[in-house]
Formats: sequence, C-alpha cells, structure tokens
Amino acid sequence: MTDPLSSQDRVAGATYPEVLTGQVIAVTGADTGYGKTVSAALARLGASVVLIGNNSETLSAQASALEHSGGHAIPIKADVSVPLDWLSAQTRILEIFGELHGIVHLADKRTHASFTLLSENEWMELFNSNVKSSVAIAQILGRRLPGTWLTIIGPHGDEPGLQAHPQRGAIRGLVEAAAREDLRLNMLLPSRASCGDEALDRPLADAVLALATPRLGHLRGNVMDVPLPPAPKVRLPEVTSVLNAL
Repeated sequence: MTDPLSSQDRVAGATYPEVLTGQVIAVTGADTGYGKTVSAALARLGASVVLIGNNSETLSAQASALEHSGGHAIPIKADVSVPLDWLSAQTRILEIFGELHGIVHLADKRTHASFTLLSENEWMELFNSNVKSSVAIAQILGRRLPGTWLTIIGPHGDEPGLQAHPQRGAIRGLVEAAAREDLRLNMLLPSRASCGDEALDRPLADAVLALATPRLGHLRGNVMDVPLPPAPKVRLPEVTSVLNAL
C-alpha cells in the first residue's frame, strides 16, 4: 500500500507547520478519489481526520495507512445522502472527540451517461449524493454546530452533460446564501476528476487546507475554481492489458 504521507507529503510537512493540530475534521468519500488526497493532507498538518464513506474495509485501510504515517484518523461508515446517517455520524464524532471543527464534503458523484440517456433513478442518485447531502449537512450544522465550517467539493469542471449544471448551480446558491445565515460554507470546483496521482491532485488539497486554517476563518460564501494539471493519458499497452484482464 502506498504511504499517504510519504515522499512529497513529507517534504511539504517540513515546509508547513502543523497549523491544524487540535482540529477535528471530517471528510466524506474519504476512501476514494479526492477524499484520499484531502484526508492525507489534513492529517499531515496535524488534524484528527474522520474518514466517512460507504465501504468499511477501504475506510479502515485508509485510516490504518494514515495512522502508520504518523497521522490520526478514524473511520466511520455512513451514507451521507441519507440525512439521518450523517446525523448519526456527527453524533458519533462528538462522542469520541467532543467537538467537530470542520467538514470537507465530496459532492462530486458523476455519471458517464449523456444527459438525454440519463434515467430518473440515475438523476435522483446524483441529486441525493451531491445536492441533497450538501443541504442536509449544512442544515444539521446550522441547527447543532453553527460554528463548524463546511467546504464542499462540487461537480468537476470536466463533467460532461447538462446534468452537472443544475447540481453545481444549486450548491453554489446554498453556499452563497449561507453567508447571510452566518454559516461558514465555501465551495471548490476542481477542473477535472481525480486522477489518483497525489502530486497532480495536490492543488485541490492545498485549497482545502487554506480554507481550513484558522487565519482564514472569516472566508465564507465563496465559490472558487481550482485549475489542475491535466491527468496523464492512459497508454495503449495499459489499455490492452486491462482489456485482456477482463
């Protein structure tokens, strides 16, 4: 297993102080894509990271890897598209740590179906995973933990199809209006999906870290595009080997 805090992470750790020491931060979708990169970056800066997702095995593996690398992480299985699941996870975090300083919510579920071929079930799954979950987490924070910040990673810039636009627009409206309710919500829009290479995905993690630092606690209601280097192209031999394996 690759060490989430090795190589460049350890070099970066020598550059940045552990400014998040003492903070408890939850990351949804923490065992895949950007969730893995972000959770490792938060742990590197000293945060206690709560890894939330649907797969107990991959969550536990990610938590073990972060702990082995010197970080502090615990896994909690929860489907955040179900508000009661999120409420249960939040309650469990408070039972363990007594506080929850911030949440990074991955609202970036995507589909490869074209807009015209998207079924009602597929559309509702996208809506629940991205929009409904964002609204529910914000609402529960407003009721129970109004001082906790929420950074939402929204649908990627390279998401094809019209279905991405109403989702992105709905979450944008939530984030911008939340500032009037004195809630600390911000939204990041990466230019592409995660490529699995932490070095190439690092600009998004850096944006999350910046928003998590106490000195930027005054920022809220912002929607920011995050340009990322192009993902490496899959070479033909690699495609062939994958097809042969199938």
